[in-house]
Amino acid sequence: MSAPDTAAPPANPAPNGPSAPPADPNAPPQQGQAQAEEQDEAAEEQDRPQDAWASRRELADHAPPALRIGSGAGFGGALVTGDQHGVSGGRVAGDVIMGSKTEIWQLGPPAPHASGEVPAATLERLAESFVADKEAFGALADRLREERVLVVRGAAFTGRRTAALMLLRRAGATSVRSLLRDRPPAELAAQLDAEQQRAEQGRAGDAPAPGPVGYLLCDLMADRTRPLREPHLLAVRDRLAAHDGYLVVTVGPTAVLEEVDPAGWQPPSVAEVLTAHLTAQLRALAPDPATCEEYTGRESARLLALPAVTGFLARDHQLREAAAFAPALARHAAGGLPADELDAFSLGALESQVREWFEEDEAALPLRDKAFLISLAAFDGGPYALTAELSDRLYAELLRTQRPHAPADVPVFGTHIGKRLQLARAERRQAEEATEWGPVRQWVAAFRDDRAALVLLRELWTAHPSARPALVRWLRALAEDGRPLVRTRAAATTAVLAHADLPSAMALLIEEWAASPRYRHRMVAASALALAHFVGAPNVPRILDRWSQGEDRPMRWVAIRTHALIGPERPAGTLRVLRTVVRKEYEESRREDPPAPLDEAMVEELAGAVELLLLSEARETVLGELLASYEVDRPARDLTLAGFLRACGRGAEPHTGPESGPGPGPGAEDEGPDEEHPPGRPLVLDWYREAVGGPATAWVAHGLTRLWRAALGDSLHSRDALEVLRLWVLAAGHRQDVEWALAALLPALVAEPEDALRLAHLLRTMPGEDGAPPPPVAARLLTVVPAAGHPVPQPR
Repeated sequence: MSAPDTAAPPANPAPNGPSAPPADPNAPPQQGQAQAEEQDEAAEEQDRPQDAWASRRELADHAPPALRIGSGAGFGGALVTGDQHGVSGGRVAGDVIMGSKTEIWQLGPPAPHASGEVPAATLERLAESFVADKEAFGALADRLREERVLVVRGAAFTGRRTAALMLLRRAGATSVRSLLRDRPPAELAAQLDAEQQRAEQGRAGDAPAPGPVGYLLCDLMADRTRPLREPHLLAVRDRLAAHDGYLVVTVGPTAVLEEVDPAGWQPPSVAEVLTAHLTAQLRALAPDPATCEEYTGRESARLLALPAVTGFLARDHQLREAAAFAPALARHAAGGLPADELDAFSLGALESQVREWFEEDEAALPLRDKAFLISLAAFDGGPYALTAELSDRLYAELLRTQRPHAPADVPVFGTHIGKRLQLARAERRQAEEATEWGPVRQWVAAFRDDRAALVLLRELWTAHPSARPALVRWLRALAEDGRPLVRTRAAATTAVLAHADLPSAMALLIEEWAASPRYRHRMVAASALALAHFVGAPNVPRILDRWSQGEDRPMRWVAIRTHALIGPERPAGTLRVLRTVVRKEYEESRREDPPAPLDEAMVEELAGAVELLLLSEARETVLGELLASYEVDRPARDLTLAGFLRACGRGAEPHTGPESGPGPGPGAEDEGPDEEHPPGRPLVLDWYREAVGGPATAWVAHGLTRLWRAALGDSLHSRDALEVLRLWVLAAGHRQDVEWALAALLPALVAEPEDALRLAHLLRTMPGEDGAPPPPVAARLLTVVPAAGHPVPQPR
């Protein structure tokens, strides 16, 4: 095994090159083929491997928060990030109240809209739990009495319908009739006339006229082709005044109104709605009417303090979901609903919302909005501009599936960002994003419920197989992107799909990337497998073990990289696999006549895996395994020393900051919050400094010294070892704690007179930074190196 270059690679290597622009889907075939060939040639020139440390940093920096290393994320059987996935076998039993305090709907296919009288019992039940700001609601009721017709504008699922019913009731309507919403606004007056004629025909000739009648028109369909105009309302007002009636029209934020002054609806909080509905439910359970208020107050306080309730209120739930949660809480109080089903209610409501987003009915979301939801799930917490850009690419792919013979028609301008995020139940905020140029503040978009991305991707992959071809093409394009964030999110999305359906994700995405001759594809495959393992996808270690023993070299490379990323979970087993692979490499090189050189890329990858293990939280276990096995044979020795020297170089990168004199002494903390491991502070030397002072960790210091002596005394590795020591000396010139740790280590590295001569020669002749003479710290460190011929200190 020839010694690889084990000097420390940059902590933040340059990106794999800029992303190539996507081929124009509307270009002529010949032009499109030429574009694709040019992109392939450019990608081949930019393609190069990235070390395992940088891959791990990209996963830590760019993976979704729910999938980041150490986040504790996982599906865990039927779990999504610790919550039960599925409610009562995948459905919610019982009634779900839609809106703040609205009519009761059954989960399932939506009922057709109908025109007719709203039952008085329904109005009474809604009034029992209605919550609103008294002053604002009273002002709206006064306006309705005066103007006879009121347009209420508000977002969906904020209780607009319930508020409209209560406004009609407050205005004095003795009955309320619901009108069809799909008639043009110009037909409103005629619609009221027809309703009045039916009412008169149904009343006996000598029967007294009923009191004021209220009319409700929910979600009027007013768009640019048929806006709601002031003359429409004036005509309606005349009819209502003649028949002593009132009309409330509810519209969404995007409804087109011309010279109409709508009343804005400000919904109550989720906690207020839940409390009001729960109180109404508990009144029916009170054992004694005389103590009803005392019972409801006591039980309500107890139930609202349950962990399932506090967790529900901490999530981004809609008012209709809070209203539906109240009966479940009441059933739990009465002993009719187990605690585990109560805990699962929150996730069940989220799953219902996701299914609703992907439904195809008259109220279905446009395809472009569905593409945005999927892109947001993949880039949850990422830059909004990037999410929107890539959602349009996905939209084009979905159009290819839906209309394969039509050109992809992607609008240049679309829905306003605020409306998009409101629809997705997401938020936009400024956050710091890690880039290869350092942290950058950007506007990011994220679901308000951190479980939404995982649930949405799982629902999409398992319940909508017709969307798979477009999604696969989209993810393949993301894997080609030059931006680390985009490639990492492609891997993270694939990991979630692999957890939901491992065979399909492997066949359609991961295996193709893993077998690719291009490193960029293989790195995405390794990241996807590692993240899939972190979220609980089955059989990932078995797949890696098989690939590492197989004859397909790209897949073997992917297996080693993935072992490096997940190795800290099973360090001993990972090291056994790495030793097996390196021995296989040696055997394959010796089969040739004459012997072929070792595959340098595979050698680098194996050493990088050992490096990552030595710098992980399992470092003491890894060190013990290496000390017990590195002298067994030459392949194991070369693997150990190459990986050890790479780890020693990590953090010893040249200092690029301003000259500020010696750094803090031992035990001082770094003040730079931007980087987890700032340059100029070698990680292994820090580990040695921590270990050398404690009796329980003295074996660690002795083990690190043994490996250093072996590297300095090995003809294949001594040059790399001296280069790493030179970097440590340069780092010591900027940090006093590094100098003190190095002063403690150097005497322990001298086991023979030749060792002293080698170290002394390095310190006397090493160049400083930018070709300057040896730094002053080299002369100070020279004083701690025993002179040749003097007694050599023996390790304790």
